[in-house]
Amino acid sequence: MSSQIRTFQRLEDAYEFLQNLGASSKLILHVMLVGEAADLLITKLQELRVPFDQSFVRLGVAFHDAGKILHPDELVAKGNNHEADGEKLLISNGINPNLARCCRSHGQWQTMECSLEELLVALADNLWKDKRNTQLEDIVIKRLATQCRKDYWELFLEMDSCFEIIAAEGDSRLLRSQAV
Repeated sequence: MSSQIRTFQRLEDAYEFLQNLGASSKLILHVMLVGEAADLLITKLQELRVPFDQSFVRLGVAFHDAGKILHPDELVAKGNNHEADGEKLLISNGINPNLARCCRSHGQWQTMECSLEELLVALADNLWKDKRNTQLEDIVIKRLATQCRKDYWELFLEMDSCFEIIAAEGDSRLLRSQAV
C-alpha cells in the first residue's frame, strides 16, 4: 500500500492512472461520458453559487467505477462487486480514501451517509444515460436548499429543469459509449 496520497492536477492524469491500473478504453470512455453529465451539474451549481468541491466531483466521477478493472463483466452486465473492490484498489494505489469511497457511494448512497459531492457523482452516473432517480434527485435538492438557504420548491424547479436537460442527452451519450 502506498503511504503517499496521489494528487491529480488534470482529469487526463486520472484517466492515465486508471489505464495504468488496467482500465479498458470502454471504461475510460464511460467515465468521460459520466463526466459530461457531471460538468453540466457543476456549471449549474456554480450559477447558484453553491459551495462545493468541484475537483472532488470530477475525480470522483473519473474513479467511481475503478472496480470494473477487476470486474470487467460489470461494464456490460449488472453487478456491484466492483464497488467495494474498486475502493480497495484505489486506496491500495494511493488514492485518498474519501475519494476512493465514491466507488461504493455512487451505488450505495441510499444506505450510506454521503457528502454533497458523493451524491453529485451518483446523480451524474444516473443522468448520463437518461435515468432519472427521483429519490436521489430529491436528496440532492434538499441538501442544496439547506446549503443555499433557498426555498425547496424554488430550487426544485430550477434543478429539475437542469436534470431534464442533462438526461435528454442520455441517448446520445449511450450511443457514443458503444463506439469502443
